[in-house]
Formats: sequence, C-alpha cells, structure tokens
Amino acid sequence: MQTLTRTSTTEMEVTSIRLERELKEKLKELAGTQGYQALIRDILWQYVQQRSQEQIPTIAPTEIRATFAAIAQKEEQCALTGTLITSQQPMLLGLTTTGALIPLSLTALPSPAESG
Repeated sequence: MQTLTRTSTTEMEVTSIRLERELKEKLKELAGTQGYQALIRDILWQYVQQRSQEQIPTIAPTEIRATFAAIAQKEEQCALTGTLITSQQPMLLGLTTTGALIPLSLTALPSPAESG
C-alpha cells in the first residue's frame, strides 16, 4: 500500500471515532509497525481520491509485467495516467509485478515500436 506524504500529526485536527473492538484489533494487526491510525488515514485518503476521481497514479510503468486487451464493463481510471475509461470502451489490463490486474488506457504505455 502506498503511503502518501501528508501533514505532520502535530498539525492535524483531533477527531473521535467509535469503532467496534474487533475492527480496531484487526486494523492494528494489519497496520503492523505503521500504526492503525496511520492505516485509517491511508484508507480514508484512498477512498476520497477514488470518489473524487482525482486518483494519483500509484504505479510505475516498470511495474507492469504484461498487458492484454479488454473492454471496460464499468467506468475505470487508468492506473498510470488517471485518464477516464468509460464503460464499453477498449482498454488494457496490466499485470503488475505483485500480481495485481490494473486498468490502463490504450495510450498509457508506449507501443513496442516506440520503446525499442
């Protein structure tokens, strides 16, 4: 998971939130040394970016192992450029070095002739 550079905690506003005990314990387990509050901030920032369509590209072209043609079944956003991919539009699916499949616009990567 990518951690974005943000304001120092001394400049943040204190907010109280009630969580189920089990949820808080699971978050602590997932957070490890990062701390569960930092994990919650990361989760909330990711949600805000996705909902506001201002998603910051989180992957580098060198992390893509392979691509294959696809048709978007719903609105997507290119993981490299942030370009909107509308439903039923041709797109690429990229397989990353971590095994994730990510949406890519057709122009997100240079063609083999351009890169070679």
